[in-house]
Amino acid sequence: MTASSHRVQGLANDEVPADWPAINGREIAWLRGRFPQLEGADTALWHSPRPMSAAAIVEGAAGRLFVKRHHHSVRDAATLGEEHRFIAHLAAAGVPVVQVLRDRDGFTAVEHEGWTYELHTLGIGEDLYRDAASWTPLTDVAQACNAGRMLARLHQAAASYLAPQRGTHLLVARDDLIRSHDPIAALKADLGNRPGLARYLARIPWEEQLRRTVLPWHAGLPERLQAEPRLWAHNDWHVSNLLWRDGAVSTVLDFGLASPTSALLDLATAIERNAVAWLELERGAQAVRIDIALALLDGYRQVLPLSPARVHLLADLLPVVHLDFALSEVEYFEGITGSTANADVAWQPFLLGHAQWFRSTEGQALLAALHAAA
Repeated sequence: MTASSHRVQGLANDEVPADWPAINGREIAWLRGRFPQLEGADTALWHSPRPMSAAAIVEGAAGRLFVKRHHHSVRDAATLGEEHRFIAHLAAAGVPVVQVLRDRDGFTAVEHEGWTYELHTLGIGEDLYRDAASWTPLTDVAQACNAGRMLARLHQAAASYLAPQRGTHLLVARDDLIRSHDPIAALKADLGNRPGLARYLARIPWEEQLRRTVLPWHAGLPERLQAEPRLWAHNDWHVSNLLWRDGAVSTVLDFGLASPTSALLDLATAIERNAVAWLELERGAQAVRIDIALALLDGYRQVLPLSPARVHLLADLLPVVHLDFALSEVEYFEGITGSTANADVAWQPFLLGHAQWFRSTEGQALLAALHAAA
């Protein structure tokens, strides 16, 4: 496979040319010199269809391993290490996560020729949703309940993990703006450090669009979130990031979006990711799986009970849960890959469109069901 032939999942669940070239034999050879676990590996057996980094499965004398490569402007060794330390904490607490491998010098992230690499074990279980797009809803209620229970277990383990905020905004699901009393002012104050995002926003009436579409949902949330503790969370709890065995979650994958947010934001993200077919909203009520949303909530509460007030807050977070991450996608596409067209998708149908959808009959029904579950 060459860089030109490597194709990945696009934003519309289509197949598009990759932004980043596929991992090749020359890179594997270099990594083999750093990671003894790669002895005997020379080619990739499989390339990931995920678009925002390059990943492959390779096989060496020690078995099959997962190699992931990031452009240095997205993840350097330091920012990747933030994820790895969180994964290590969860593993020590008994959460079934993949093992991040160390190189011959003890590092879990290595830099080479403008790229940053990490190696993982494959994890235990079946990758039932390996080819599912990120916005594909879960269809199995029992699996949703199991996923909710595992998310609560992860939060139990994360409660004792204390680390500062991520060193980057890029492709990280923070909640800084959601917690801010004035998100527009907070974003303005940060644009000097985010030139790609500043360049994109300078072209559009973004303040007016946020005030009209997103901020009405935001009213009152910062005050209510003051009692919601910061918690390092997964922040991308979609079934494609889970491995399964006998109907239960056996391994948790991909902590690329992890950051200190809150348990409720993580659970709201899980509902957003798994209960709505965002790429098929023309199906109306059939695009929403309220039963999946309630099963995720039920499974979670079997492990960590939630007060009625917190369930109401969970529901009220849903229309804005994507705010910070959507802006990080705009910044990535405009500032890193140079695709204003993709940045337009992140801004319009994602950031604005998701908030708008919750005013529809279907969106209101989902919110009402969650409120009723309190």
